Amino acid sequence: MEEMHIMSDAVFPAVPPTPAVPLAALLAREDLGLRQIAGPAGGGTVIHGAHTSELSDPHPYLLGGELLLTAGVHIPEGAAGSHAPEASAGADAPEDAGGAGSGAYFDAYVSRIVAAGGAALGFGLAPVHDTVPGALVAACDAHGLPLVEVPPRTTFSGVARAVWQLMARARHAELRRVTEAQQGLAAAASRPDPVRSVLRQLARRVEGRAVLYGPEGTELAASGRDQGQAVTRALAALTAVVHPHPPRGAGNRATGHDAPAAAPAQQPPGLSPRTPTPASATDTVDGTHLTAHALGSPPRFALAVATPRRDPGTHTITSVAAVLLSLLTGEQQSGTGAARVSALVRLLLGAAPEEVAPLLGGAAAWLVVHAHPNDDASPPDPLTAAALGAALGSALVDHHGDVVRVLVPAGREVTAQPGWTCGVSAPAGPDAWPSADAQAARALARARATRTALVRHGTRTALADLVPARDAAAHARTLLAPLAGSPALVETLRTWLSLHGSWDRTAVALAVHRNTVRQRVGRCAALLGADLDDPDVRMELWFALRQE
Repeated sequence: MEEMHIMSDAVFPAVPPTPAVPLAALLAREDLGLRQIAGPAGGGTVIHGAHTSELSDPHPYLLGGELLLTAGVHIPEGAAGSHAPEASAGADAPEDAGGAGSGAYFDAYVSRIVAAGGAALGFGLAPVHDTVPGALVAACDAHGLPLVEVPPRTTFSGVARAVWQLMARARHAELRRVTEAQQGLAAAASRPDPVRSVLRQLARRVEGRAVLYGPEGTELAASGRDQGQAVTRALAALTAVVHPHPPRGAGNRATGHDAPAAAPAQQPPGLSPRTPTPASATDTVDGTHLTAHALGSPPRFALAVATPRRDPGTHTITSVAAVLLSLLTGEQQSGTGAARVSALVRLLLGAAPEEVAPLLGGAAAWLVVHAHPNDDASPPDPLTAAALGAALGSALVDHHGDVVRVLVPAGREVTAQPGWTCGVSAPAGPDAWPSADAQAARALARARATRTALVRHGTRTALADLVPARDAAAHARTLLAPLAGSPALVETLRTWLSLHGSWDRTAVALAVHRNTVRQRVGRCAALLGADLDDPDVRMELWFALRQE
């Protein structure tokens, strides 16, 4: 494992933040006629620019990643050695006339280039040297620095221009890649299961693996090819650097029992107990690049990513995904977690809802939203529920069974959400939240029965409002007394009347068979002694049921 890096707000890269160009791409340019004669022959060498220098020590003037071009003007006459053509033949070149002094000069020269981070050395033939000095070839081989022979017909400015052309193409390709990835991530965030959709899109765009860790350090969701236990453990350990809670296990899903346990949490290198928790950190394991980002402020979740390469484009794509996931899983400005905990404690200790409501954001009126996923085969989980709350602008979310309930300040507009069927209550103060909850439940049942994305509870002034509430409630209790002992009959009659006597829609809304609906409605008619086909009877019953 390489040294772990903690990234702060100001990060100074080791090389210029430009797309790297493979040295092989430059060598493939037939118009240049370049030839590598020493150093690693693989295709892993990349360059970030071209720089010409005739200094014997160019170290102070290199940023790192350059192809350094020289005509050998700086080489002392005694170190130049033989000018025989065989000197450019690589390892088989004869010993140069400079002997040990020649080798010492070139060894020092090449070592300084390597120390400065130079990517490769280009040696121009003519007018100073007819061939590449053999001692320089040997020194480049010894230090692992690619050495490129530049023919007399090729100017250094031509080489530099070719490098910048390749960099411009790489930059254009990188911008296109980042733009397409941003569009893909944004589209994923608008899907019914946004958190997992974003993780899948991120893993595909960076050709790696993306993992979301929860508040307790458990793996909540992941996407991408498994990178093996070593990388999995390293990701969990790296998450502990940016996460306030140590991970319980590497790759341990909330519902899993056979995942390997993570190594004990340790203080990251370079961090003292007084050092603020960093927002991100990087590491490398077995050639795989790892990155961890804290999500939210204070962080409750963490994103960990394993990629085969580390470049500016991958960093940008990962950062965009981290921002989206922070919005989807993070705390909302409607109330802090501490305030919500305080409100819960007060309710448990007997406080009235209107007393704790100011702790939730200070809104005078609230909306209750009931939501059911359109995909019945996939019940909502805490991540999906949190994402729905974020989309509605509230962190006050209750996930229970197949329905998600969200408490939203009445000043915020509730709109239809992709992948969800929603029912919305009328605005209600804290003392009327239970009634609003019932309104939202009935609105959701109607929305599902009519296959409507969103149904709101009616708020228009009605004839029923002309009757004093106490008198209306007393009349409703009297009229519905025969059904008082059977809540199922009351709910079936209410739903059936709200859907204009449709057996099929009522069955869908109540999740029962249509014959069950017929039996219950018939039982209601018998107990009430009323003709439910009479519109006047239906109207009076509906009036009474509205008081429930």
